[in-house]
Amino acid sequence: MPEERPSHSRLPGQLATSAESVADRPQRWPVTESDIVYDGGFIRVREESVTSPSGETLARTVVEHKGATCVVALDEEGRILLLEQYRHPVGRRLVEIPAGILDVDGESVEEAIARELGEEADLSAARWDKLASVYSSPGFTDERVEVYLARDLSPLPEEGRTERSQEEADMSSLWLPLTDAVTAVLDGRISNALAVIGILATAAAV
Repeated sequence: MPEERPSHSRLPGQLATSAESVADRPQRWPVTESDIVYDGGFIRVREESVTSPSGETLARTVVEHKGATCVVALDEEGRILLLEQYRHPVGRRLVEIPAGILDVDGESVEEAIARELGEEADLSAARWDKLASVYSSPGFTDERVEVYLARDLSPLPEEGRTERSQEEADMSSLWLPLTDAVTAVLDGRISNALAVIGILATAAAV
């Protein structure tokens, strides 16, 4: 059971009794019906009937996802690597950070993010620090993204680089001071969720 919390003296809501008392916690409402309506390999879509604590039956669509990783690559001058990539669903060329799906069987999160940094940025890193673990859009998908910071960077040799295809073939990269990237986030010029999270988490961590 969650702890009993006092009410705010003037505004709606309760007061947290400590910083440590605020955290996500497991909970699962009963599912009375569940059907897979689409299976596209790296995602599956299921339609479910869920019973709320009040007894109401809710229809919910859930996108099952394998999970993903993203990385902020920080150089010795305090600049981070940003990628510009076309994203068809939103009709924009977005400013992003290297990211990818956990779609290789048996591969650890650390191996996956190192692979993505190499494939998308032609870089390797000697130092890795975990910044955050986030649900990208929990209103409809269970996708969880692990966010890392990479430092002590080195370029991959030419023979170890990946030939990019599809949207990634048109991708461009640039290095921007972290402080300027934070400003771009707060100004709304960078809107990709993982880039926003990675940039702000890096600013808080370094």
